[in-house]
Amino acid sequence: MPFFIFIILLCCSFHFGFSQGSLVEDQKSIVIKKIETTLKIDGELDEPEWQISNIATGFCQYFPYDTLMAVTCTEVKILHNNQGIYVAAICKDSTSQPFVVQSLKRDFSINSSDAFVVTIDPLNDKTNGFSFGVNPYGVQREGLVEDRGIFGVSTIWDNKWFVEVKRKEGEWIAEMFIPFKSIRYKSGIKEWGINFHRQNLKINETSNWSRVPRIYNISFLPYAGKLIWEEEPQKAGKNISLIPYLTLRQFSDYQQKKHELKPNAGLNTKIGVTSSLNLDITVNPDFSQVEVDAQITNLSRFSLFFPERREFFIENSDLFARFGFRNIRPFFSRQIGLYNGQAVPIIAGARLSGKLNQNWRIGIMDMQTEGMGNLGLNPQNYFVAATQRQVGKKSNLAGILVNRQNTSNPLDFNRVAGLDFNFQSNNNKIFGKAFFHHSFSPNQPKDAFAQAVWVSYNTMRWGWNYNHEYVGENYNAEVGFIPRKNVIRLEPDISRKFYPKNSIINNIITGIYLDSYFDKQMNWLDRYLSVYLTSNFQDGKGFSLSAREIFTKLLYPFDPSRTNSQPLPKGDYYYKQFNASYHSNPRKIMNYSFSSTYGGYFNGKIWNNNASLNFRTQPWGAYGISLDFNRIMLPQPYANTTLLLLSTRFELTFTRSLFFTTFLQFNTQTHNFNINSRLQWRFAPMSDLFIVWTDNYETERIFIKNRALVIKWSYWFMP
Repeated sequence: MPFFIFIILLCCSFHFGFSQGSLVEDQKSIVIKKIETTLKIDGELDEPEWQISNIATGFCQYFPYDTLMAVTCTEVKILHNNQGIYVAAICKDSTSQPFVVQSLKRDFSINSSDAFVVTIDPLNDKTNGFSFGVNPYGVQREGLVEDRGIFGVSTIWDNKWFVEVKRKEGEWIAEMFIPFKSIRYKSGIKEWGINFHRQNLKINETSNWSRVPRIYNISFLPYAGKLIWEEEPQKAGKNISLIPYLTLRQFSDYQQKKHELKPNAGLNTKIGVTSSLNLDITVNPDFSQVEVDAQITNLSRFSLFFPERREFFIENSDLFARFGFRNIRPFFSRQIGLYNGQAVPIIAGARLSGKLNQNWRIGIMDMQTEGMGNLGLNPQNYFVAATQRQVGKKSNLAGILVNRQNTSNPLDFNRVAGLDFNFQSNNNKIFGKAFFHHSFSPNQPKDAFAQAVWVSYNTMRWGWNYNHEYVGENYNAEVGFIPRKNVIRLEPDISRKFYPKNSIINNIITGIYLDSYFDKQMNWLDRYLSVYLTSNFQDGKGFSLSAREIFTKLLYPFDPSRTNSQPLPKGDYYYKQFNASYHSNPRKIMNYSFSSTYGGYFNGKIWNNNASLNFRTQPWGAYGISLDFNRIMLPQPYANTTLLLLSTRFELTFTRSLFFTTFLQFNTQTHNFNINSRLQWRFAPMSDLFIVWTDNYETERIFIKNRALVIKWSYWFMP
């Protein structure tokens, strides 16, 4: 169906959603009072100022049910002075069982730890916000709420804030201080969005202050309550942070017989241009503290996506990275400073990002990399500009421009410009996106664009999704992620949900999912049809079953094992598969999961097994092992192949500021055994000493390929 017809349908859906009255319950609200003093953050709440605070109480269940009041009592007090916001949570505890915690490491998973979390939407635009959480041992967790909180919280972001916890008989108390300088807000706005969440895994209950239906993520901003300022917050004042670093790197390449010892230094600077607009400047950035990517067995014909982990690219990253879809990204920051897995030195970069007001959000980024003669790379400049305009109450229109320029050759460039429309109905049942992106190059070809429309309808009983994509043959986003071109994609999905009452089962979801690719003449290229059933129990266990029918049209010979075996000939392949998976109660000290798939695979058979086992020694240790096993059985003359990916992780958290992690990966597909060990000492707020050791071994002939030792020191200085 032509693209303009989808746009008409999309707009009709958008209008329908806005024409109905909002089904959101009356928002809760709390008035925040101002104090002139500075409170001591110790978890005691013995200062008289806390007695004048209003109290947020009456929490509602989110899990296991979202129609009941919380069994566990939680009370929240909130105050502010000229420097920031104070939040105190009194978390009542009716049992003497031990708390459920992962470890003492920062940025713990909220799904498997007792915790208290506050979510703040300073612009009250229901689009972006900040999340600050703490567990009963005082371990911090902060993150960014992006894209309305549909997909939860990104905890890669770090910033300065303070919290202490006191555990007492029958309760634990968390006292927080969130500096105004650590968040982005606009002076003059007297109503912010806010919500408080409590995770009490002792009795398997999740609750929030302002009710969020369980079909949404608990951080979903459209259901947040109101924070009303009795006296509006003032500008944060001078907000400049200097973050210098020093590194010493020893690297040995045993295959090339090269060894080097290299010191390095650089500087990151954060400047608050306004209270809602931030300027980041980096000179000679270094990303050596980043953990190694978790490897994946790739049995597809296309490149795999790995998320960005480097801190400089994180804040407001959704403003740049949310354009397009997961496989049609006009901008992907990992294309900057990385080439075929090798680091490309970045000379310097700057990024201005944030809110101009409640309606406008902007981002401008410019990065300059060095040339690398050994890789045949010239110096490159990367420029990205993005803007977002609020439309209605919950939708926005966004534009992006991406430019890669070879600074040694003005005729060597690649540019992409695009528009995205992200919409949401007032009743929160309808979501969607439509976009159009076009690429530009020196010899501009035709068919150099990509466009798509996605519409999602979600209620307690039904889920419906429709996705249509088109990627032109000559669409070229060199600073993006586009694994497939010259294709049309149709991706519908319909599901029925059941929530039994008075049952050990919390929910059952059954549905049909189709993922299909066509050429321009609407001939099938790929088809994946799945009928599925999933069920989750009240105690956290769950299982799923699915039957799949798959069609693959090979346009060129392909080795499905990716091990340099004899490739299959091009042609049409039809096959069926069956899958079953199960995960145990994640609250248990020892928990596990497994998934098994058996059935056809091109002209043969495949048996895939995934399993993981996790164990905790609370609160200081977490250990995990995961297995990905594939047995590919093809007829003669094609080879049978066994692929094994074994990963283990050990995390020791000696204190809340001293962490040791070792990650081992054994991969027979790449014939590589990787060891990555990282010691982190947070000796001051947001200031770290890292010692990182990495080894890579060849697994067939058993020899070391390379080894690296990096020592990095960084300090967050606020003059």
